[in-house]
Amino acid sequence: MLDFGEMFTVTSEELPSPTYRFPHQAMATTFEILIYGHELDYARQAAWSVFAELDLLEEQLSRFIPGSDISRINELSRGQRLRIGLDTFECLEIARRVFQETAGAFDVTVGPLYTYWHSLSVESARPSAEELDEIRQRVGMDLLEMNPADHSVTVKADGMIVDLGGIGKGYAVDRIVELLRDWSIETALIYGGQSTVYALGAPAGCEGWPMTLHNPVDLAVQLEKVSLSNCALSGSGRTIKGRHIIDPRSAQPAENALAAWSLAPTAACADALSTAFMVFSVDEVDNYCRRYPAVSTVLAFLENDIYKIMHFGRQFTT
Repeated sequence: MLDFGEMFTVTSEELPSPTYRFPHQAMATTFEILIYGHELDYARQAAWSVFAELDLLEEQLSRFIPGSDISRINELSRGQRLRIGLDTFECLEIARRVFQETAGAFDVTVGPLYTYWHSLSVESARPSAEELDEIRQRVGMDLLEMNPADHSVTVKADGMIVDLGGIGKGYAVDRIVELLRDWSIETALIYGGQSTVYALGAPAGCEGWPMTLHNPVDLAVQLEKVSLSNCALSGSGRTIKGRHIIDPRSAQPAENALAAWSLAPTAACADALSTAFMVFSVDEVDNYCRRYPAVSTVLAFLENDIYKIMHFGRQFTT
C-alpha cells in the first residue's frame, strides 16, 4: 500500500509492471512519481530531471526561502511594486481565479488571520471583533494588483502575508506533468506531499490509476474507490477541534466539514478547492459543482458522533 497523505492510497499490488517509483524531498514534504511503461534507466533520468526543475520552482514559490518571489512580496510595503517570475505569477493568477470563483473562500493572503489564531495561547480563546477587523484589512486577493504585461505585483496594504501552501504543491504537480510529457511519458502518477495527486493517463489494461479514499478519523475504513485518468485528486482535513483551516470570509476557523476531497482537471485547482470546500456550506459546495461540472467532491462530517459522507458532482458516486 502506498500512503498518499493517509486520506487516499493507491494499492501497489494493483499496478501492472513495469511501474517505477521515485521519491524526492521538496516544499517541506515528499513528492513521488510513479512511471509506467518505460525502461528503468529512462524513467530514472526523467524523474531526476523533473525533480531538478521542482527544486528551482520551490526557490520561487516558498515564503520560507529568503529571496524567493513570495518572500519578497511579503516584504513589500503598501504601494510598492515587484516583478516576479512567470511561474509565480501564473500560480498567483490561478489562485486569484479560484478566489473569485469561491467568493473568497480560498485566499492565499489569509496568512495574517492564520498567524493570529495560532498565536492565541488557549485553544478556546476568542479574539475580539476589533482585533479581527484590523487583521482583515491585510487580507484579500483584491489587495494584490497584478500586471500581466510585465509580471509585476503591487501590494495595497502593509503587513500582507502571501502563502501558496494551499495551491503551490498542486501547481508544482501540474508543472511536473508538463515536464514528463516533454520526456514523452504519458502514463504516470504524480504525488505532491500529503494532499494532491495527478493521474497522467492509465496503465495498460486499466481504466485509470486505482485510488482509495480513507476515513481520516479511522484510516482502516475505506470510504470510496476511484479510478483516475488525466485528472487530479486532492484532500484536506482538520482535527475535530483545531485551527488548521481559517475561513477568510468570516475570519473564523473552519467548523463545517471534517474532511474534503476534490477531483478536478488540474492539481492546482484540486488543491485549492479541497481547502475552499472545507469552509463552504453544503449548499455552496453543491452549487459550485453544478456550476463547474468538471469538479466533483466528497465531504465528510460528524453529526451527533456519526460519520456522514456526502457526494457532489459527476465523478464520485455513492
